[in-house]
Amino acid sequence: MRLLVPHSLYPGFPDLDESGDRKMPVALGGDLTVERVLIGYKQGIYPCFMDDRYIFWWSPDPRTVLFPDDFRVSRSLRKSIQNRGYRVTVDKAFETTIRNCATSPRAALNEEDMTWITDGMIDTYCELHRLGFAHSVETWHGDELVGGLYGVSVGKIFFGESMFSKQRDASKVALFQVVQHLKKWNFSLIDCQDPTRLLLNLGAVQIPRKLFLQLVRKDIGKKQSNEIWKDF
Repeated sequence: MRLLVPHSLYPGFPDLDESGDRKMPVALGGDLTVERVLIGYKQGIYPCFMDDRYIFWWSPDPRTVLFPDDFRVSRSLRKSIQNRGYRVTVDKAFETTIRNCATSPRAALNEEDMTWITDGMIDTYCELHRLGFAHSVETWHGDELVGGLYGVSVGKIFFGESMFSKQRDASKVALFQVVQHLKKWNFSLIDCQDPTRLLLNLGAVQIPRKLFLQLVRKDIGKKQSNEIWKDF
């Protein structure tokens, strides 16, 4: 595991082709500057707190991804899309969305409901949002925010971070809209990081990290239109 130094980008992240235990973090420490976080994404690495003191940097093997063409729409999800009166927006409530993800029961790591989405993480991702890299997709029922997700968009890859849902299928409806939108703009994949039953049921698969890194290296540098995240 590489030990990173705060306020310095040297040493950088390790070469993942030569990293050791594939179930362990690839690096520890450093800081959550926008520059470091973006470098991490471009190398297939993302930050996650195990507690409020230490930043762990992960690149799991295998990696869970969702290829847009493989997204599965069940009969019940289609009914929710058509009949529940949901309205989906993009980037209308980024900070509210990430804070809802932070307090979602699924985000809790232990019985004390500690979350890996700390205040420091929220600050960094709000700055990434301000710079045009991080985006939220929100599901509304009337004027109430009932679900959504957020992630980081670089090149032709969307790195999904977290979802929340307060009403039935609200987060799935947001993900459905993201998938349709990214297909239109020829995105190659949505990174889901680790598997969950929900994601696997929606068509996500696990692929070797080596293949994931090949896909990232192929598409991370592709030009992204300024129009992509203006609206759905």
